[in-house]
Amino acid sequence: MKLINVRKGQFVYYQNKLHKVYSVKPFFKQSVHLIRMEDLEQELATAKEIDLYKPKHLDSFVCNHTRYTLNKDVRAKVGDYILVIKPTPDSLDRHYLHAIEMVSIIEEKGIVSNKSNGIKHSEYWVMEPGLTKNATIIDEQIPDSEKSNLDEAELEAFTPEVHIPKVGDIYQKNDSNPAMQAMVIAKKGNTIYLGGNIEMSVDELIDSDKWTHVFHPHH
Repeated sequence: MKLINVRKGQFVYYQNKLHKVYSVKPFFKQSVHLIRMEDLEQELATAKEIDLYKPKHLDSFVCNHTRYTLNKDVRAKVGDYILVIKPTPDSLDRHYLHAIEMVSIIEEKGIVSNKSNGIKHSEYWVMEPGLTKNATIIDEQIPDSEKSNLDEAELEAFTPEVHIPKVGDIYQKNDSNPAMQAMVIAKKGNTIYLGGNIEMSVDELIDSDKWTHVFHPHH
């Protein structure tokens, strides 16, 4: 790519892995700052080292150690992650192309994210957890030929394990109204202690119907 065409939020391939452009600093030699999708690690690159990719319906990729599949045909629910596809932010909103945000409130015309951005239903696609039927895996620009010949059940083996809560993690409780967020402040064996005097087991906290792990919204 040419540097003039690189924009924040673009999906790109770098060293065969799917990344997202975090920022562009044209006066630096390695001027493109990237986030590697699979683990959210930051990397530096030059524009000529990356290839643009435009996300499509039913594309599947790992983000922060969890596999998701993009679905343009469903409405988000509280606790879902969404990918902004057609951003039209109002003056007080800060979402942008390919911003990944968590849903905290559902409204008639859209959602309110955990960063208080009002995002219309027409602006986003839902990131459904897991590998759905007819999905296209896009984690690598040149896929492993052995993986490409596997069926969907076998491909689940390439889906990372569920994130294990650690001290400092933030979780959103999705069945409260509005959705509540709390930080993990301590662990003892299989017991997790959250801020606000909340105590529960690891299994309860990783129940995706009730709680969602919040990763950094600028990713």
